[in-house]
Amino acid sequence: MSLSASFHRITGILLVLLQACIIHALSAQDKPEKFQKEVDQIVSNTPVPSGDIYLFTGSSSVRMWKDINRFFPDVTVVNTGFGGSQTFELLHYADDLIIRYAPHKVFIYEGDNDLASGKTPVTILNTMQKLVGKLQAALPETEIVLISPKPSPSRWQLREEYESLNRLLKVYAEKTSGVAFVNVWDIALNEEGRPKPEIFLSDSLHMTKLGYEGWAEMLEPHIP
Repeated sequence: MSLSASFHRITGILLVLLQACIIHALSAQDKPEKFQKEVDQIVSNTPVPSGDIYLFTGSSSVRMWKDINRFFPDVTVVNTGFGGSQTFELLHYADDLIIRYAPHKVFIYEGDNDLASGKTPVTILNTMQKLVGKLQAALPETEIVLISPKPSPSRWQLREEYESLNRLLKVYAEKTSGVAFVNVWDIALNEEGRPKPEIFLSDSLHMTKLGYEGWAEMLEPHIP
């Protein structure tokens, strides 16, 4: 075997091994079970209340909205946001975090961490469609509200991907019965079209009280 042929063969083997390592690494990351303890704690500490429930769930931007009840005092609000979750993880725990509560409306904030992990807008939309399909099969009377991923200084380099995902989610909601879309992207931008620094904590990712006030204003039309 010539030196050139041996080189190409070794290169091919290395490429196969590299692809296998990447696939293994991605598979290792996509393990929703890492949130099992947190989900168990949420279920244990959040009994199912009576009456119409307005359930908020998704990643840490929801989890950290600790005083959400103060913004919507006239309805029963349940918050099951967890960790730095992604859409596929909420899909995995949908029975525990959404369906068991049989909410009148469910507000979902996912996609932020998905994009940061490298997932494409189309991949995220496909997973969201699976989640919505699961919810509509189990809870046909429940209205679903998708909250757009927000802009943030720490992830501003991904703004084009965020904008693409938000367009996909908006079109999907418009074409899907029982699903609405709320745009919280635009209200987080200043006159220069960049994230408002005053609505973010020192991590440049999560929001201050001002940020949640903006969310509440946009979500209020969906809460009687």
